[in-house]
Amino acid sequence: MSHDSTSRAGDAAGRIPLSLNQEFLYGFDRGDDEGPSGPRFHIVHGWWLRGAVDVDTLREALDDVVARHEALRTEVVRGEEGWYQRVRPPVPVRWDVREAAGVDGGGVDGGGVDAGGRERAAERLLTEVESGTIDARELPLIKATLLRIDETSSVLVLIVHHTAADGWSVRRIIRDLAGLYAARRGHAVPELPPALPYREFVAWQHEFAASAAAERARDFWRKNLAGARIVSVPTDRPKSSGLPESTAVYRFGIDAPLVSRAVDMAKALRSTPFMVLLGAFALMVQRTTGSTDVVVPTFSPGRDQERFQYTVGPFLNLLPLRTELAGCRDFSEVVARIRTSCLEAYSHDIASVHILAEAPDLMGPVMEDDRAACVFQVFPFPFVLDGTRIGDLEYTEIRRRLDSQPVGSDVPNGALWTLNLDPAGDVVAGIQYNSNLYDESSVAAMVDRFRQTLSEVVDAPDAPLGIPG
Repeated sequence: MSHDSTSRAGDAAGRIPLSLNQEFLYGFDRGDDEGPSGPRFHIVHGWWLRGAVDVDTLREALDDVVARHEALRTEVVRGEEGWYQRVRPPVPVRWDVREAAGVDGGGVDGGGVDAGGRERAAERLLTEVESGTIDARELPLIKATLLRIDETSSVLVLIVHHTAADGWSVRRIIRDLAGLYAARRGHAVPELPPALPYREFVAWQHEFAASAAAERARDFWRKNLAGARIVSVPTDRPKSSGLPESTAVYRFGIDAPLVSRAVDMAKALRSTPFMVLLGAFALMVQRTTGSTDVVVPTFSPGRDQERFQYTVGPFLNLLPLRTELAGCRDFSEVVARIRTSCLEAYSHDIASVHILAEAPDLMGPVMEDDRAACVFQVFPFPFVLDGTRIGDLEYTEIRRRLDSQPVGSDVPNGALWTLNLDPAGDVVAGIQYNSNLYDESSVAAMVDRFRQTLSEVVDAPDAPLGIPG
């Protein structure tokens, strides 16, 4: 792609180049309904709303959000010369408003829903929406479902196409929605901070790609990933079996006492909980494969530029974290090496397409017929709304989902581990995996090995590991 001023700013016809993040996503596109252009490549979040909801005002406030954030009303077009995007005028968001009596089961009766029934109804609704679709060709790239439990309790679920937003973005959307709703209701709330349009990030990113700093980062990755091979997991069925691609979600938890010991270890080792959890994952991989050169892909937020903190759009970068475990005497040394790997990688965070260009053989293992990728990420719930009152409504994110589901948001070629550090002290986690390649029992067995490894190392961080050296 050209990096001249015309391509950075877009042309007179309003064509804007893709960001490098979008280029990475659309690299998986095959022109069908599977992958980034497909209707199941989405992100879903839900919140409890406490207070009497004015539905018409809530609709208007979400339309305000779409007007504020261009990414939600941007179409991506495959033209004769390649992909580009074009911002469109705001159009109303599609809504589905329901009453609790329409929910199947869950303790619903004429007098309302008991506490257990409310929680079950909310989780069923989230599962239903996540199992559904959103058409990437129909703007805006966000839909809303409101389930009214009673006069002062509702569940709001948003589904956003993943090419328009990441998890950070969705939590910005709900905060903006809450502020705009409160303002429309006449409450004195702080004015929303300026949100630069995503196309300005696109322009900055292409300019940065030609800078000396970007070249230094590419040089780091070229050296760091020389000879590296990314972690891959054997599949239960080969890709050549021809089964239609599908993604399921296996959910699980890690109890608070074990998480507390992991957090305490992180503090003692001047590390983060992510580094301890990643260390346990890398050790599990080493024991399973026998290889001491472990390259675990994760995601970075991709938002090191302060001016884009309030921008909605896809910012995530895939970072391959390479750690040599040979000769590690104990888990404390594993975490020390993981810490070094993380600090170096995050300090050279650049677009995934540029990292992979410097390591053309890195992804070889996951291209094999009987192997697939395994991505590991940990989130501390940024910007969480937890009993937060804005105007006359109180917002609480629905985080505790532990029911697995056969159909979920798409992931390409493999499995995506997402561990969420809950403010309650435990970990609420899920693995999105290609169910055409893996059985749930295989995914569950891997989770059991991870839990066992984590428990072992946090209880005895100085115990000899016996890793070949």
